[in-house]
Amino acid sequence: MIDFRYHLVSIVAVFLALAVGIVMGTTLLQNPAIDLAKKTTDDLARNNSELRAEKDDLARRQAGNDSFVKEMTPVLALVAGGLSGQRVLMVDTPGSTGALRDAQQQVLDQAGATVGQRVTISEKFLTADSEAVLDGLATQLKPADLLYTPGASVYDKVAQLLATALTTADPTQAGTPNADTGAVLDAFEKGGFISVEGDVDKRATLAVMFAPDKPFEGERAEIQAAAIVSLAAGLDAGSRGALVAGTTAGVATGGVITELRDSGDISQRVSSIDTLDMPAGRVVGVYALREQIAGRAGQYGIGTGVTDFQPPVPSPTPVPTSSGS
Repeated sequence: MIDFRYHLVSIVAVFLALAVGIVMGTTLLQNPAIDLAKKTTDDLARNNSELRAEKDDLARRQAGNDSFVKEMTPVLALVAGGLSGQRVLMVDTPGSTGALRDAQQQVLDQAGATVGQRVTISEKFLTADSEAVLDGLATQLKPADLLYTPGASVYDKVAQLLATALTTADPTQAGTPNADTGAVLDAFEKGGFISVEGDVDKRATLAVMFAPDKPFEGERAEIQAAAIVSLAAGLDAGSRGALVAGTTAGVATGGVITELRDSGDISQRVSSIDTLDMPAGRVVGVYALREQIAGRAGQYGIGTGVTDFQPPVPSPTPVPTSSGS
């Protein structure tokens, strides 16, 4: 029979073998493991340093490019006269940036446009509790000659009504008031849905809407983005064209530009740019408005769903030269 001493010796032998194995393993593998870890760390540090240098180089190149375009836009007449005779309505949305709007306005001024109106859409405009009130205003203030599109949503009807008050597709009516402009804008302003600045009674021929810098979030995100797109579509239909301007930060789920580009029919009529934070993008904004006047639309920039970075640039008209004969 196997007695207790045999079991004890066996157990001691097992633990002794484990101890010897651990000692031998750590002794034999210590140097290779340390060397491998050190090499991996050195490789990662070198890669990070190379990526950081590449990032810094790209940032310098971008800054140089932006500076050149910004300074040379008036010098090279990149937009000069492109929008002469046009009045532009500026529309701020909740979360849009005033500094970017002002930068775009500067380029519009250089293009010869008159920017005399600005409307700011409030957050209240987009809340669920406001829909019934907005619907009531759209019904109450509708001029007799305005027919809402069959099946139009609350925001579709409001867009049509505001477009009638603020814009015109007839160049001969540019800068003139609509008989209902005062009552419509006063009611929406008193309701806390919009605020207005400038010569709002002088109707515009073009509209530029500035998209929120960030996508909408929450249960109503899609509804809110769609409401802004509806307003852009209404302004486009009531004028010679509309542009939604924003940055790539808004090209995501819940973003206004994404909603526009996914809208099908509306995206064939309303243009967008997602490079508002780039001097080149603001020049493209002018080109997009010129394209709108010509009856075309496009989605421009570097984000998802773009047509190209910019609209096709027309070839310059050849200047006749003397043959010398």
